[in-house]
Amino acid sequence: MSTATLVPPAVGAADEAPLNRRKRGWGFHAVMAPLTLIWVAPMVFVLVLAFRSFDDIAAHGTAAWPASFSFDGFREAMGRGAMGRALWTSIQVTVPAVLLSLLLASWAAYALSRFAIPGRRVILLTMLAGNLLPPQILLIPVSRVMESLGIYDTLLALVIIHVGFGLGFYTFVLHGFMRSIPAELTEAARIDGAGPVQIYARIIMPLCRPSLAALGALATTWIFNDLIWAITVLRTEAKLPVTAALLNLQGGYVSNWNVVAAASVIAAVPTAIVFFAFQRHFVSGLLMGSTK
Repeated sequence: MSTATLVPPAVGAADEAPLNRRKRGWGFHAVMAPLTLIWVAPMVFVLVLAFRSFDDIAAHGTAAWPASFSFDGFREAMGRGAMGRALWTSIQVTVPAVLLSLLLASWAAYALSRFAIPGRRVILLTMLAGNLLPPQILLIPVSRVMESLGIYDTLLALVIIHVGFGLGFYTFVLHGFMRSIPAELTEAARIDGAGPVQIYARIIMPLCRPSLAALGALATTWIFNDLIWAITVLRTEAKLPVTAALLNLQGGYVSNWNVVAAASVIAAVPTAIVFFAFQRHFVSGLLMGSTK
């Protein structure tokens, strides 16, 4: 009769893995915590400065501990600083530009990913290559085109520019996502009698929501924070968006640090709201379809 030899489990090896992961976690936090503080410190400084009064800053300096709490900087920035009007202008440019960009990009990506278009790879790469051109070399040609079209110094020109320059990147991202959608879904819908428009509206677009949300957050940030195209195409001060208005305000309130800080906070709040609202889709939406 044979006897089985019991081998005791390697207790030390089983406990080492969680211990090593714990050590790596502590090391990661030890490195990232100081970097996070360095990153957040300027934003906290501006936020605190925005709620201080002018007399407090003049008496104690910008780096002193706050001795007052006031909304005077925000009232001045929204009133005489015209940040309220500029904020509304930025919304008027950002909303139609984002919606139109994503709509056109979804049409282009759907056509390039689902139909046998001759040279579709060349078309896609050409659209993406347009984003590699530095905007500085295109400032004068684009402004001349807008003058020839008769829309120079209008918000329509700014919307067209943002749509044109963002369309290639948005199409590239959506194309990669749509290619990852199984072809069996569209084939089954086609057998059931659905046409290309119905497949696009009822199958492709609902599945593209994460990617559209991520691109929407990116597009909102880029368009809302744009400065270079705003000061190139627009000349009337009343039509300037929030970033250009903030630049003008800094010249007029060079010594009123609380007003400048308050205006900076006002300019940053909308994009922060959009980012935090869509942060759940931000990374996942851009990575979906990248492995296909």
